[in-house]
Amino acid sequence: MKVVVFYSGEFGRTLIENLVNASGFCVSCGDACTLCKSGKYSLAEDLVSVIEMPDPDTLDDFLDDVDPHIPPGIPQADIAIVSNVHPDIIFGLLPILKDKGYKGIIGGSERPKELPLGLRTQLAEEAGKLGLEAAFAKPFCGLRPDPATPAINAFMEKAHFGEPKIEIITQKSRAGKETILAANVVRSAPCGSTWYVAKRMTGLEPDQPDLRERISEAHHAYPCTASMDQDPELKDTILHKAGYIIRDAVEDSIKRADRADPRDSGTFSGSGRAKVGG
Repeated sequence: MKVVVFYSGEFGRTLIENLVNASGFCVSCGDACTLCKSGKYSLAEDLVSVIEMPDPDTLDDFLDDVDPHIPPGIPQADIAIVSNVHPDIIFGLLPILKDKGYKGIIGGSERPKELPLGLRTQLAEEAGKLGLEAAFAKPFCGLRPDPATPAINAFMEKAHFGEPKIEIITQKSRAGKETILAANVVRSAPCGSTWYVAKRMTGLEPDQPDLRERISEAHHAYPCTASMDQDPELKDTILHKAGYIIRDAVEDSIKRADRADPRDSGTFSGSGRAKVGG
């Protein structure tokens, strides 16, 4: 599963570092870091190239000739990811990607002016005409697996990439209450924030009144890099939309949570392994 990233700006750099699970990339926990992502995944060997593109804000809204902006020597790969790339350049890339043997293209919007709905639809249609799978989302963490895009789905599974999905294990604590014992990331937002949010959920009670505030606090503390400008398509800010997505992911995982039955090992610490049941 070979991947090439075409990007400009902060979010693209964040996405790349998350893809390769770079050491020291996530610093949100500071001295309390437990290396929760260490060894869990890495696309370092599959990431064929990262290609920095011109910032769309430095270009005209409409480009009559995109050839000067198409990078030379685009390598062969399976999946292309575009982040903050001028839409006319993306259109120009599509036939080249097809000729190079690519199977699909992925993109997302982190700012209101970046790939609005009409452009996302047109790009997906043009890619389809060429026989390329396409998946575009606003925000990027809204990217979901789709039966119509098996190659992209395979990439998302391998990279733990897309709409957040978490598995939670709870354990009985005080009378009538449960505590989140563990939160495992199955799929993370492309920026990597889901790992931090999951870690911050451990030790909380699933029904505590301020759970949503705790989720939001963790999401903002990472921090999310989506725009705080009002988006006419979402009728809200993209950052808020990203916050709703991770909140829904945590709440859904709580509904599906496994329950652990703690067993006392007979030692002073009582550190027996928990038996997990449905």
